[in-house]
Amino acid sequence: MAAWSTYSLEDFVLFSPRVYWRMFELQNAAVWPAHLAAAAAALLLVAALARPSPALRLAAFASLAAVWGWVGLSFLGDRYASVNWAVDHVVPVFVAQGVLLAVAGFRCAMPGGRPSVTRSAVGLVLMAYALVLHPLVAPLAGRPWQAAELFAIAPDPTAIATIGFVVLSLRGAWAWLLCTIPTLWCLASALTLYALGAPEAWIPFAAAVLGVFACASAYRPPSAR
Repeated sequence: MAAWSTYSLEDFVLFSPRVYWRMFELQNAAVWPAHLAAAAAALLLVAALARPSPALRLAAFASLAAVWGWVGLSFLGDRYASVNWAVDHVVPVFVAQGVLLAVAGFRCAMPGGRPSVTRSAVGLVLMAYALVLHPLVAPLAGRPWQAAELFAIAPDPTAIATIGFVVLSLRGAWAWLLCTIPTLWCLASALTLYALGAPEAWIPFAAAVLGVFACASAYRPPSAR
């Protein structure tokens, strides 16, 4: 037990910050022009929230399901696992999240009523951040634009956008279920970034906390005035 006390979180990180950030640059270069499909998926999520309809909603959930499978296999499996053997065990979890999203799209009807003001605000903030602002973190931190983390290409913005979309689209047990894996990923990412000494470690942590807070906020019933 005394020996364990000599270790810090940094001792369990198997790669340097340079290797970690370089992964995103390599991934962006390798999967282009998948970015066009990623942008289309993002627009579909926004459309499903802006003009809700059963067809758009189903298409948005199906698209998000495909995104999770793609990110799990292409980034985690083909890229991240090469520098961190533990990530191999996370790939099936990402695929499982994709399956859950697909099932939710078919089985969960549009909830009656509207999200509370708190739930709406958190959901919109998380989605806006993940889709628009998160790619700016790389250049603001002094890294090249080519290393930007993008929704449907990198896991962090994908998880954050998913939390935002789910809290705006679902309520009750399904909302909690579909936010569990993205929230756990955000917490794990926050720990990784903290161990690497990255100042943006607070971002995925804040997203996880806000997601739990939003899930706990109620929907207003249709009859509410």
